[in-house]
Amino acid sequence: MKKALEGVRILDLTHMLSGPYGTMLLADLGADMIKVEPLEGEGTRKLLATDPDNSIDGFGAYFITLNRNKRSVALNLKSEEGKRVFYDLVKTADVVFSNFGPGVPERLGIDYDTLSEINPRIITCCVSGFGSDGPGAKRPAFDQVAQAYGGGMSITGIDPADPVRSGIPTGDLGGGMFAVMGVLAALYERSVSGQGQHVDISMVDCQVSMLNYMATMFFLSGNNPFPIGNAHFVHVPYNSYKTADGFLIIAVITDNFWQNLKQVVNEPAFDKPEYDGQPGRFADKDFIDRRLGEIFSTNTTDFWLEQLEEKRIPCAPINNFERALSDPQLLHRNMVVDIEHPNGKRTQAPGNPIKLSRTHEDSFTAAPHIGQHTDDILKGLLNYSDSQLAELRASKAIK
Repeated sequence: MKKALEGVRILDLTHMLSGPYGTMLLADLGADMIKVEPLEGEGTRKLLATDPDNSIDGFGAYFITLNRNKRSVALNLKSEEGKRVFYDLVKTADVVFSNFGPGVPERLGIDYDTLSEINPRIITCCVSGFGSDGPGAKRPAFDQVAQAYGGGMSITGIDPADPVRSGIPTGDLGGGMFAVMGVLAALYERSVSGQGQHVDISMVDCQVSMLNYMATMFFLSGNNPFPIGNAHFVHVPYNSYKTADGFLIIAVITDNFWQNLKQVVNEPAFDKPEYDGQPGRFADKDFIDRRLGEIFSTNTTDFWLEQLEEKRIPCAPINNFERALSDPQLLHRNMVVDIEHPNGKRTQAPGNPIKLSRTHEDSFTAAPHIGQHTDDILKGLLNYSDSQLAELRASKAIK
């Protein structure tokens, strides 16, 4: 079965998490992803590489996951010979994707203005902390910097005096996801105009975008929101509750759900007429949450989920990784897949969440060794001869 992005070639200059996550998603969708890395290898190769619990033969969990479905060319972009090879690759490519800091692509001679002279159809994409321009553009940023600066960290947790970052790296992952959207939009526009362009993604911009309606609420009211844990600032009950053997959440967002919940918990104190509407429940939120906590603690998570689901009340267990990654629904959706080390050993990782009806195929090749495909790509794609490769290798332009 054909994948959606077959025929699209991307040169992947990314490192760490935000960029590699974006290119991983595009590679999963079928793009020919050529990972162009320095001769010593991209920095993520070293993360957890020797951790006995989180690596396979020198490949850590980061690298195994983020670099599936990619081929590796080891190239010295700081040498003139290596740069010429890269420019030859650009002539065959659709996209150059990086997450260098502002100014680095220009210094390396791989910025959009330079590359568009070589290939007018080229699309470049760069994910950075604060974007390519503006008074703060050159500030260094990683995931937690983006989470903090973008405002979302101020509403995460249970206490305004103790802000908490998101448990998953939303700063990095958000940058990668928005970059994928930008690249796909630029590819579509190019199909109309015939011209490439630059996609400029700021991780902090992405965090602010995800504030969404809460930012509009601030502009309307002038009030800074604050963290309220797992509760909701409108709906009641909408929270997490301890059970006899774990935790569950319920999300009562309509009055009908409240009536159904009363049938499940059978609590006479909930029969007050004022509780039949959201304003009355919100006014007595603390009591409702406390009493539900007492009730749910009397039996197991699975017991309560069965009762709640029978009444179609939005609910869920708070799964640990083991439970989430063995869930029948997620397994049915192929969200746990086998991935390989080049030596053939296997582990598992999250699958591709984008499901297409006609051009969807889940297949995952192993993350590559440094320069594993250098010769194949330069010979097969650029028609370089064995003698040319030997000269480039001798000059330390390739590996």
